[in-house]
Amino acid sequence: MCALSRTRRGHSQQQLKAEAESLVSLTPNCVGLRITSPVFDDHGSLPVQYTCDGANISPSLNIDLLPSATKSLALVMDDIDAPDGHFFHWLAWNIPVVKHLPEARTMEAEGENDFHVTGYKGPCPPFGTHKYLIHLYALDSLPDLPPKSQAAELLQAIRGHILGYGHITTLYKRK
Repeated sequence: MCALSRTRRGHSQQQLKAEAESLVSLTPNCVGLRITSPVFDDHGSLPVQYTCDGANISPSLNIDLLPSATKSLALVMDDIDAPDGHFFHWLAWNIPVVKHLPEARTMEAEGENDFHVTGYKGPCPPFGTHKYLIHLYALDSLPDLPPKSQAAELLQAIRGHILGYGHITTLYKRK
């Protein structure tokens, strides 16, 4: 089982968000998921259609090496170069166990991102090139969260339920 080592019971949402510097710390027996995308390479530039300068739709993702006991997937996308630390662009959970998420996919349950809206909101950095991580978690459960939950609540809910973890990194700079 994987563990979220930087979240602690009893901490406020602000404290949990601040501690999300490393969204997950993996234990040695955690299954590493392989996350790829047909629209960008790992550490490559995100095409404009997936940003605020384009259609602002979520990119497609491929998922490989899912543990057989996986009951659902959870996803978090954050800007790790944001001026105030992490800036969350996308939170989704209770995603069925699939090997492909098509672009602009409607998710089963989505949280409130740091734009204060529910769903995907693409990169829109105020300056320079920013790095975005799309984290994917294979879970042994279906998190019971209300709509519009925030990142800290999602991370707390999946604590102790992570069977596998993987991420892909993309970059974006506004022209």
